Amino acid sequence: MKEEHYNASDIQVLEGLEAVRKRPGMYIGSTSSRGLHHLVWEIVDNAIDEALAGYCDDIEVIINQDNSITVKDDGRGIPTGIHAKTGLSTVETVYTVLHAGGKFGGGGYKVSGGLHGVGASVVNALSTWVEVKVYQDGKVHMIRFENGGHTVSPLHVIDNCSPDRTGTTVTFKPDPEIFTETTIFDYEILKTRIRELAFLNKGLRIILCDDRVEDKKKEEFLYEGGISAYVEMLNKNKTPIHDDIIHLEGKENDISLEVAFQYNSGYTSNIYSFANNINTHEGGTHEDGVKLALTRIINNYARKIKMLKDNDDNLSGEDVREGLTMIISCKISDPQFEGQTKTKLGNSEVKKIASNVFSEGFERFLLENPEEAKLIVEKAMTAARARVAAKKARELTRRKGDLDVTNFYGKLSDCKSKDPKECEIFLVEGDSAGGSAIKGRDSMTQAILPLRGKILNVEKARLDRALSNEEIKTIITAFGTGIGEDFNIDKLRYNKIIIMTDADVDGSHIRVLLLTLFYRFFRPIVEAGHVYAAQPPLFVIKHGKTIKYVLNEQERDEYLASLSPNTRYDIMRMKGLGEMDAEELNETTMDIEKRVLRQITVDDIVSADDIFSKLMGEEVEPRRNFIEQNASYVENLDI
Repeated sequence: MKEEHYNASDIQVLEGLEAVRKRPGMYIGSTSSRGLHHLVWEIVDNAIDEALAGYCDDIEVIINQDNSITVKDDGRGIPTGIHAKTGLSTVETVYTVLHAGGKFGGGGYKVSGGLHGVGASVVNALSTWVEVKVYQDGKVHMIRFENGGHTVSPLHVIDNCSPDRTGTTVTFKPDPEIFTETTIFDYEILKTRIRELAFLNKGLRIILCDDRVEDKKKEEFLYEGGISAYVEMLNKNKTPIHDDIIHLEGKENDISLEVAFQYNSGYTSNIYSFANNINTHEGGTHEDGVKLALTRIINNYARKIKMLKDNDDNLSGEDVREGLTMIISCKISDPQFEGQTKTKLGNSEVKKIASNVFSEGFERFLLENPEEAKLIVEKAMTAARARVAAKKARELTRRKGDLDVTNFYGKLSDCKSKDPKECEIFLVEGDSAGGSAIKGRDSMTQAILPLRGKILNVEKARLDRALSNEEIKTIITAFGTGIGEDFNIDKLRYNKIIIMTDADVDGSHIRVLLLTLFYRFFRPIVEAGHVYAAQPPLFVIKHGKTIKYVLNEQERDEYLASLSPNTRYDIMRMKGLGEMDAEELNETTMDIEKRVLRQITVDDIVSADDIFSKLMGEEVEPRRNFIEQNASYVENLDI
């Protein structure tokens, strides 16, 4: 039915901070846990901007007992005078007017990582209450806001302080009407980003406290080595091929670039780039400039010392980046971000500057350190030989026509639908469970790929070796995306990739091997949220005509507690997947209406890389330490 009218009275004008509360996702991405923690970063970024300007040495972030957050800094403090345009104190203006801040004209901050004046007011809009204290000129000024940014106590002096003390202290409590999913801050999420910020700003001390726990937790992050210390941490569970971390920095036209890197014996590259402390997940011109220079300089050097002969092909970018751990940090006065998530640096002038700064420093390092230089070139040349072998092996995994390659292996039972949006594939442990899954599936949308035994641990293997593994070749062919240089996520044939293994040690090991494969060779599939783990129930509870499946002991106990005391407790531990018949497997694990799936996500790429290196890499000691540190948490040991 058409609307009856559309005129001036239908146009809404949202006053003040109403627009933020109406559409919070536009300002902080979402109102999930990610958006909740984003509030902290907006206030911390303001303190970091003071540090970038040279006025702040210490920042403290406190999770208070009531789950509010306090951020303290020893910067200059927000100006307390009356703002000429608004007639309000400058503090009140910053916290109640969108796009009010010192980051526009270049006078307040030459380099900034915040939302250009939006951050403080957005935090205010989305909080139950906010208190701001400013220390300036021997006085402590305070202002309080409530109910989504309304001023209830204008800026006034509440105390005296030392004339030398300056800075801002902000305390806020997120509004549960906005953050309906959770208002509980995660200490580890805060710790990861705070540690990152400390690495990126050498000499800056950031303290994180958690006052919610009985034994109050407090950690201090201070790295005089800056991003070199960051590379050292990232490589701690790997084997470096040269001792020294290479650290290069330079500046052109008020654009500064800092790069730290070290090669290890592994086969994957980990390059993390930042612009004004913002993690540019999608790269950008600073990363492009460094990568191009890296490839050019290594090729030139290899030819100069005759490791590459005149008739040899050049080493590719992929070759020279194998086993590389690198941090790129760019500071720029007017960053232009683009890309799907607005985390790709787009300033065209940065590419040439990044290339120049990196080239000059890296050429000097290679000439002054011939032994390390030779090791780096040898690593790249070995990678090149493996790349050629992998290219030949990839030809065998390319999808032909009607999946004849996969059918040749006699493994995949494909679904009838050809619409990837509604299709899903189960990677099932063992032929026995695979047979039950094939009989119990919805053949229109569910494909079944039984896995025979454990696949290759790709953390310890290059792509060429992985491509000689029959199980991995079948997985690649079934997915349809290709791999390595040929990878294209748009060709993915299934919206959901579901790992279905037993709830025992072997099943867990197979699941981790598959996740290692996906993370190392199909990372975009994981990042896009296509990978899931099936959750077969651990117990079945029967009483009367009721049958209840539960996932774990906690669910079992909660369900039993909900029954009347006179109910009889018939409880059985479930059998493995291979011992379930088709009907039972469908009802417990595959039926879209009844099943439970766990989506595999990557919120922190650095932590994900660390855990895969630790658990699946060549080094034994980190794995032993992990087991010793976590042994006390084991409740059900399957031996």
